[in-house]
Amino acid sequence: MPGRDVLIIIFEGVQSLDVTGPLEVFAGAGPRAYRVTTASPDGTPVRTSSGLTLLPDLDLSAAPPPDTVVVPGGEGTRSHDPAVVDWLRRHASRARRVASVCSGAFLLAEAGLLAGRRTTTHWSVCDSLARRYPDVEVDPQPIFVRDGPIATSAGVTAGIDLALALVEEDCGREIALEIARHLVMFLRRPGNQAQFSTQLSAQLAARPGLREVQRWVADNPHADLSVPALARRASLSPRQFARAFAGEVGQTPGRYVDNVRLEAARRLLLDGDDGLERIAARCGYGTAETMRRAFIRELGVSPGEYRRRF
Repeated sequence: MPGRDVLIIIFEGVQSLDVTGPLEVFAGAGPRAYRVTTASPDGTPVRTSSGLTLLPDLDLSAAPPPDTVVVPGGEGTRSHDPAVVDWLRRHASRARRVASVCSGAFLLAEAGLLAGRRTTTHWSVCDSLARRYPDVEVDPQPIFVRDGPIATSAGVTAGIDLALALVEEDCGREIALEIARHLVMFLRRPGNQAQFSTQLSAQLAARPGLREVQRWVADNPHADLSVPALARRASLSPRQFARAFAGEVGQTPGRYVDNVRLEAARRLLLDGDDGLERIAARCGYGTAETMRRAFIRELGVSPGEYRRRF
């Protein structure tokens, strides 16, 4: 017998990868785990934002009560298709859980499903979501967020991460890992991982000297990265450097260094076999205990647990 019913709603202007990414994850678990169905508002083919035409299985109005609803994003969310919003408003509460990918969060918000909930979406539209729906708590950092039966995710590939997390919840870690391997997903990212790396999330300084400091910090997390040491590299006084760095990069030097070291340690934990003491030394923490405290503070898990889980 088929397993849980997963309904993926499609509409004109949908982002194709927001549809096919989660679909491939759920389908990868096999028909005994999930039965995946796509539905459009009138049951007719839809054209995605990239020009691909998708043929739905059903008219949305005829869709049976699903276990899981997935609402993709894309340019089509800007017009708030009334048929999709109305269906969500009337039927989504019957599902065990509802998930959105990218700007699909706007459709959930329009249907009233995100009121009072913590949520995320693609970084480029987080401010717009927060302004348009002030009763929604928008967090621009995580790649996905779970708040009760509602799950929201950032752009495109984050939908795959979220779908893998849902499969792990239903079917266990081994099946989720096997799907990730099949899709050549080298790493299943935890939901609280930032949408961007430190180098992408921080601004690039305008001054060449400060930009060189940013590059040097990323390449040398083990070095002396104190404000006086970095100021010497930029040929500025410590006070001038700290003020200029924060103004142009958008983070204090200390916060920037903390983020770079954490990112470097996470990469070494996942991509190599070095012990915790060696990784701590290579990333400038000095001791494994100092690194452990940084991981607990920022990620909520110890380095050993992070490596084991991800």
